[in-house]
Amino acid sequence: KTLQSLTYLLWLFDEHKKTKGPKKPALVVCPKSVLDVWASEANKFAPGLTVRILKNRDDIDIDFIQNKIDILVLNYAQLRVCGEELNQLKWLTVILDEGQQIKNPDSKAAKCARELDSQNRLVLTGTPIENRLLDMWSLMAFAMPGVLGSRAYFKKRFDKRKDPLSQTRLASRLRPFLLRRTKLQVAQDLPPRTEEEVYSKMEGIQMELYRAELKRIQKALLGLDSDEAVKKNSFAILQGLMRLRQICCHPGLIDPKYLKEESAKMESLFYLLDQLHEEGHKVLVFSQFVSMLDLIKARLELENRPYNYLTGQTKDRKGEIEKFQTCKEPSVFMLSLKAGGAGLNLTSASYVILYDPWWNPAVENQAIDRTHRIGQKNKVIAYRLLTRDTVEEKIRILQHQKTQLVTNVLGDEGFASNLGLDDLQFILTHNIDDDEDTK
Repeated sequence: KTLQSLTYLLWLFDEHKKTKGPKKPALVVCPKSVLDVWASEANKFAPGLTVRILKNRDDIDIDFIQNKIDILVLNYAQLRVCGEELNQLKWLTVILDEGQQIKNPDSKAAKCARELDSQNRLVLTGTPIENRLLDMWSLMAFAMPGVLGSRAYFKKRFDKRKDPLSQTRLASRLRPFLLRRTKLQVAQDLPPRTEEEVYSKMEGIQMELYRAELKRIQKALLGLDSDEAVKKNSFAILQGLMRLRQICCHPGLIDPKYLKEESAKMESLFYLLDQLHEEGHKVLVFSQFVSMLDLIKARLELENRPYNYLTGQTKDRKGEIEKFQTCKEPSVFMLSLKAGGAGLNLTSASYVILYDPWWNPAVENQAIDRTHRIGQKNKVIAYRLLTRDTVEEKIRILQHQKTQLVTNVLGDEGFASNLGLDDLQFILTHNIDDDEDTK
């Protein structure tokens, strides 16, 4: 998508020159982790264009950008902070990379994007629908304002209706403005991708903590009797479910006094890493919890194993990526799901481990696709680590149900915050015992 966008920009600049109108720059908004990717790809494939990565708000010089810069690249946090200054410029085009970042139409990023003065607009995303159909409305409200009607009209006609006919109508309306290419269509020579689920079963302190937390949450939440009641208590629900998920990862995530206790899943992880290291493979390990990555990192250091590490706080992102990509030895690259799950090209690895399941299958697929992309020569194997008889198994079942919505229309937190009463009862109705299966 990056290369296609650069081709589009070269064509657009060429067409604009023919009009003999005043110079207009292009704006690219992308996640922080891929700022350098845009700059290096532009220098490589469009060396005639002047590209600048915005460092901070003070770096904005309106006259200089308008007259001397071809492409300004910045991240979504900067879009929110610098909206007023960016609105003073007249853009030839605005490109939103990983455009699902504006899926919430009420977010500051979405509002700032819609206010930009641009002749042309382009949204790049592998996941236009992460949770609800309203995600797509928000993207189109930026790219083609009005084409899907008002927000109220869209919610009534499409978002609230689940029937196949309304989804078919929406797909027809989107078709002229949507260029969708699956890997099956454009990368038929790409090696196959296999996904496996690896289960572990909690014991001892970890199981006791989980059982106690589950009973507490069941007592507090299973008395809710309507979708409305679930929505009103959504924060408490998400907090409770997160604690259950953290215990599945490692009991030390909910209380430092348990840091020395065993985690069944962490043992499964290192058993896998041992095997893959012996076979000479490089591995990506994703987790939503940075504190979990820190625990894994500490053990890797203790065992004197090579690793790289990338989270939202990593300053030298480019350096970490280059070190991993060029390393010839088997190594581990730990990435937080949000910072490393989109936009990066990590094809030197052919194994991916998702340490904890995320609510949204699209986010997980994007993480796996960091290595399963054009340039990959080896078969890609992704392992999902799941804890038996826990909330993690229930999340996995709900993920399968969510995937169908995307398939029908296109031929995260959002998912979790839109849980209904039936979903909540399904997730929380299970026991964890030494000798019992899931109930």
